[in-house]
Amino acid sequence: MADRNRIENSFSQNVKVGWYLAKRDIKRANIWTTGLIVLVMTFTFLNLVVVSGILIGLIQGSEDAQKKYAIGDIVISSFLDRSYIEQTPKVAAIAATIPGYKDETVRYTGSARVESNYRKTLEPGQLADGAGGIFMGIDPVQEEKFSGVSKFIIRGSYLTPQDQDSVLIGKNLLYEFTPIEAPGFQTLKNVSVGSRIRLTVGKNQKEYYVKGIVSSKVDEFDTSVIGLASEVRKMTGRTDLNASTIAIQLLPGTDPVAAKQFLLDSGVGEYARVQTASEAFPKFLQDIKDTFGILGNAISGIGLIVASITIFIVIFVNAITRRRFIGILKGIGINRRAILYSYMFQAFMYALIGVAIGMVLVFALIKPYFAANPINFPFSDGILVATVSGTFLRAGILLITTIIAGYIPARIVIRQNTLSAILGR
Repeated sequence: MADRNRIENSFSQNVKVGWYLAKRDIKRANIWTTGLIVLVMTFTFLNLVVVSGILIGLIQGSEDAQKKYAIGDIVISSFLDRSYIEQTPKVAAIAATIPGYKDETVRYTGSARVESNYRKTLEPGQLADGAGGIFMGIDPVQEEKFSGVSKFIIRGSYLTPQDQDSVLIGKNLLYEFTPIEAPGFQTLKNVSVGSRIRLTVGKNQKEYYVKGIVSSKVDEFDTSVIGLASEVRKMTGRTDLNASTIAIQLLPGTDPVAAKQFLLDSGVGEYARVQTASEAFPKFLQDIKDTFGILGNAISGIGLIVASITIFIVIFVNAITRRRFIGILKGIGINRRAILYSYMFQAFMYALIGVAIGMVLVFALIKPYFAANPINFPFSDGILVATVSGTFLRAGILLITTIIAGYIPARIVIRQNTLSAILGR
């Protein structure tokens, strides 16, 4: 008889009985109540995934744009103590032989002073309306093939190889788009398409017509004056073809680390720095992503607490209203652990259904939607960052928290004296 009782009270037996009771209770529960609980769990799961995913996606969108339009998969740049890449034509030729090579663009840059009211008579001590920026030189055909920069022209038109006297100007240099007036940071006023500006690079000066205004959310373009490569070489006093950067795009599926090693093995490291896109990103961007991730988790944690309280209340009320039934179950020999497991299973099922619905919404609807329609933040096109591993981790946290939230109230009620429960005292 004692052996029989031990078998009936075994863990596996209690789990089976608890599972049966949980299924029975869920089937008999009010469908609207069940639906509301599942809805709470679904929104809690979405809160765990989406809030932090969008905050991180704000920076990720900026990084993706930098990689796609500015630095590519591999970027070759000058050494820190040099202003240009030595043997640029040779390096560019080697780059074109990378296995998985797709495209490249060669850019020339120089620090410049941009002025707009230099023709106006200035009073003694008055400075011309100007701003500091980068004068970037490109091959319009090559650059368009690489980055498609012409789609970022919000006014005017793109450069042609014959536009020696015309430039594009980034919106961050214009007061109209960046209305900031602070010491050390100036922007140009009253500059639009067709305006004449004067560029000063070192001791060289030249006037240019503004042919277009660029708004790309990529710093390389939005903080630069963009002209022909020949003009930048002329203004910077370069008589050779040594450039500042070479950005390289690879075919999908090509390993950028292997491409970098190919360049180093080919001797490019003797003439310039070779970096993958992830290596070229500033460290502060990763720090911001980490900070936003922590902030998102903190906000999501509040939602997790709310969901836990909801489950606690639901299970507690359910157990309280069924005290007599629980007492009868205990009276006919059902182990209290089996009854306890039944309420834990109920909480688990509510959370599991909510997580399943949330998973479908995240990967089948929300993430694809944001990928096709990024959030228009001022400095980036935000996306939703949600990895499978990270999402499953958050799902596990929600499930464990929900089980605990179901266990505590059920244990409080079940510990009541059996006779008192049956009599409703």
